[in-house]
Amino acid sequence: MVRMIHLTPNEVQQFVNAASKCDFDIDISYNRYIVDAKSFLGVYGLDLHRPLKVSYNGYNSEFEELLKRYAAAG
Repeated sequence: MVRMIHLTPNEVQQFVNAASKCDFDIDISYNRYIVDAKSFLGVYGLDLHRPLKVSYNGYNSEFEELLKRYAAAG
């Protein structure tokens, strides 16, 4: 699945914590930069002023709810 989200610097830790509870790989990217969504420094290092693309193959209800909250308009 691919979802577009917006994160503020204050939301990064909550996002990484939720991603870390998932038993599948999650990537988050902007342009050509792709990082592990379970890495705080990786996610925090992205341009948080832009929509971010979250790519994953799996399901976790808590993570899905978090993605809905951070969904980018578009």
